[in-house]
Amino acid sequence: MGMNPVSSTSAPRTTDYTAPKKYGTKPAPETKDTVKNDVGAVYEKSEKTETVTKKTDYALVAKLKADADRRTEQLRSLVEKMMTQQGSVIGTADSMWRFLAKGDFTIDAATKAQAQADIAEDGYWGVEQTSDRILDFAKALSGNDPEKADLLLDAFKKGFEQATGAWGKELPDISQRTYDAVVEKFEAWKNGDAVADSAQTEA
Repeated sequence: MGMNPVSSTSAPRTTDYTAPKKYGTKPAPETKDTVKNDVGAVYEKSEKTETVTKKTDYALVAKLKADADRRTEQLRSLVEKMMTQQGSVIGTADSMWRFLAKGDFTIDAATKAQAQADIAEDGYWGVEQTSDRILDFAKALSGNDPEKADLLLDAFKKGFEQATGAWGKELPDISQRTYDAVVEKFEAWKNGDAVADSAQTEA
């Protein structure tokens, strides 16, 4: 009895076959700097540095200048009227200040009352209001940059020297007190101390 070679030969054993993975199909790992949304778009995180640029407040500068010009013209008009009444003629601003510095004049009651009100502590030309205006002007010019305080204070000091020259001698006590108040307020501004800002308070 013969053996069937086909039936007697066992079929080769098969094992589970897994196709090799294709190279490059594995998704790239996500990093903290990339975020994927549902449609697969990739957004890269960017860091922005905010730069604050301090700019001159031209509107406030113009307002302060116009106000100072108007009040100075009022003072000039007052002095001219007084000088005219006493037979003196004003030629330049320097001559007006030198006329006042001499003190060789008489003043009527109304003019005296107005002058006293103007230079009082709460008056427009008083120490506090004048020093506040000078500081406000400096802040407006610099864009409220305390780093410019020394530069602007130097400009004020030079202006004070010029005013002393126009006066012809040492300025009156109220001017000296105003000078001290300005220096004190500039130092406070530069050092970050609380300083009243009259221009903003009045607005």
